[in-house]
Amino acid sequence: MNFMISEVAGLSGPQLQKLTEFLKSSDLRYEGGAEYTVFLANDEGELLGTGSLCGSVLKYIAVDESLQGEGAAAAIVSKLVSRAYLLGRKKLFLFTKPQNEYMFRSLGFFTLAESGGAVYMENSRHGLDDYLDSLEKGGGVQGAIVANCNPFTLGHQYLMETAAARVDTLHVFVVSEDRSDFSFQTRFELVEKGTAHIKNIILHKSGDYMISHSTFPTYFIKDKLKAEKANSDLDLTLFAKRIAPALGITKRFVGTEPFCRVTNAYNESMKRILPEYGIEVIEIPRKDAISASEVRRALGKGDYETVKKLVPATTYEVITKQ
Repeated sequence: MNFMISEVAGLSGPQLQKLTEFLKSSDLRYEGGAEYTVFLANDEGELLGTGSLCGSVLKYIAVDESLQGEGAAAAIVSKLVSRAYLLGRKKLFLFTKPQNEYMFRSLGFFTLAESGGAVYMENSRHGLDDYLDSLEKGGGVQGAIVANCNPFTLGHQYLMETAAARVDTLHVFVVSEDRSDFSFQTRFELVEKGTAHIKNIILHKSGDYMISHSTFPTYFIKDKLKAEKANSDLDLTLFAKRIAPALGITKRFVGTEPFCRVTNAYNESMKRILPEYGIEVIEIPRKDAISASEVRRALGKGDYETVKKLVPATTYEVITKQ
């Protein structure tokens, strides 16, 4: 069957409505973020296929049954990849259902991790290996912490001091995505300054291989709780199978989470999954119930006295100068 290809930068009005309805008919949903979208239509203008570029992630790829086996998915992916390359984005990723894994492998994507109802794929065979090779290595008994630090608080500092005292090397991965109140550059600087006195810490950028709940797309999983579980399972499986062995990590430290349901559920998944791969999960009680969200609320109110009580001097100095 012949089809026509059209391309749209951004979506609004009738085009957005048409996309939303088509995705719904394919048991998917639009959750925003499409910068560039490809549409496939027949001679009558009926929408038969689509796909979008959202940052470095390919999303919303769906093809009507009448076009399956006609090269429609390949045409969509080709357009999206070409657009990404024009924008200087060479490392591309996608999340999909397990039943679509083979199709995307045939289109040049490679599986990073699979767990439950989701598969995480990249357009490079060696992307993860290159990232792992770039990381500074430690020695002895090695542990890890993955943290956003938005911003770095006395609670984060206590967690890292306590964890570092229990291992020979502590790897701290600072979440690299820029979807927080504080930029990655600022957050990394705050962690660097706030842990300078801890001599056995190695700081890393999380790169593209630690999946947060803010970047994991849920458009292909109907149930919200199942989507959250798929997110945490996928992230933890990738960490356990590839990242931890590459660095010799056998312990992962995490603070208790009395406030955030999503984070608490993630911690429970950690306790379930990581021990299966020989990684001990050590939960450290939160210091004085300090949270980064509390710091952000105080900042929003201009309550610097409260902020000063919740963050190290190094953090206070940086954030009050911004």
